Amino acid sequence: MSFEPMRPEQIVRVRGLSKRYQIFARPADRIRQLLSVSSRKRYTEFWALKDVEFDVYRGETVGVVGKNGSGKSTLLEIICGTLTPTEGEVAVAGPISALLELGAGFNPEFTGRENVYLNGSILGKSRLEIDKKLPEILDFAGIGSHVDQAVKTYSSGMFVRLAFAVAINMDPELLIVDEALAVGDIRFQRKCYRKFDELKAEGKTIMFVTHSTELVRAHCDRAIFLDSGVVKSVGEPRKVVHEYLNLLFNPAAADQQDGNAALDAPEDVAAIEAATDEYGLRLDTSRDYCVRRKGYNTSEHRWGDGRAKITDYMIRSAGEDDVLVIQQGETVEIFMRVAFDAHMSELIYGLTVKTVDGITLFGANTRAREQQVFSSEPGSTTTVGFTFKAGLLPGDYFISLGVAVDDDEVDNNAVDRRYDLIHVHVDGPGKDFGVVDLELDITEHASSATVIEQERA
Repeated sequence: MSFEPMRPEQIVRVRGLSKRYQIFARPADRIRQLLSVSSRKRYTEFWALKDVEFDVYRGETVGVVGKNGSGKSTLLEIICGTLTPTEGEVAVAGPISALLELGAGFNPEFTGRENVYLNGSILGKSRLEIDKKLPEILDFAGIGSHVDQAVKTYSSGMFVRLAFAVAINMDPELLIVDEALAVGDIRFQRKCYRKFDELKAEGKTIMFVTHSTELVRAHCDRAIFLDSGVVKSVGEPRKVVHEYLNLLFNPAAADQQDGNAALDAPEDVAAIEAATDEYGLRLDTSRDYCVRRKGYNTSEHRWGDGRAKITDYMIRSAGEDDVLVIQQGETVEIFMRVAFDAHMSELIYGLTVKTVDGITLFGANTRAREQQVFSSEPGSTTTVGFTFKAGLLPGDYFISLGVAVDDDEVDNNAVDRRYDLIHVHVDGPGKDFGVVDLELDITEHASSATVIEQERA
């Protein structure tokens, strides 16, 4: 089988990649299989990867998402060369630095300092080159005198600090990081992701596995979604993450519902001008009136098993209904109409507020708050209200609404989740920076010496 040559912009090329494992029921079966001359198989085949194909381009940051056992770590190990594929080809242009499973490439009997030199030599660096990099590595790791102790005495957090510091300071063209960063403390994780941004600015390429979809949306140019060893989606992070969430939280509905498709939208004026209740919500629940609201986001992501539907919402602020712009610090009320097609108990209603790049700023639901919620009956409706203060700095935000239910099989099973349903703009003075309005006061308390000097002047 021949493959086309790599193009200059490619740094990783994967074609027809498959990895098969032989699973033996008993250790003795492995020996019998090795010694047997017959064609009988004493094992079952497990394909960790099957016909995987994609490219990674120079300067990209690519996130790999998927459930446990989907083949993510196997894929990275094959790219790094620590595993051999059963079928297909992986080509990599440029040196790789990898942080895979905790402890990989480290000798537990060596000190941290000795392991820095060991890893550097494995990556093809001379002792002189490592000497020059050592101060940066030790400074980033921040483990102090522990660097001269055997790494077998390290905590998992210390271990990952040193391993990551080594990986990023060896001038790799491609940095590969598995879920190992999850064991680090939150401050070190933030430090690592800031380093990712620095490496991106330098034109380095990064691939990392994570279960945090927000990190993928915040840091990645593209994403790869693996499921049962098969690539389900490759592309823009938000779209790929939505497909992953579909499968993760509601696999039955993932294949049945187009997440971005609105329900049967009203087209005649009479339907649009149907009667409303005291909250401004349409009484007619046979149509999706959300699509007629001013702030409706046509790129919303929607999924659920369909036993209930969010048929309308109203966003109210400063005495006005169906607002597009909210003033910074104002009280906001959001009402949603839910229509039920089935009897359900243990219902959960929730809301999240996110930035444009998908970072969750706030989220809450009735279950987490231990609020009592009524059961539903077929043909019934309910109105759920959310009231909050817009403690946000000027900018654009997305609000998600959702209905879920707990049952014996699935925890927090999606019934009708409408991610990024509402697009709102927060307006205000705009003098501060960030996203959250902390209502900060800045005061200076001058010392007596300073006051005296000013008076003399």
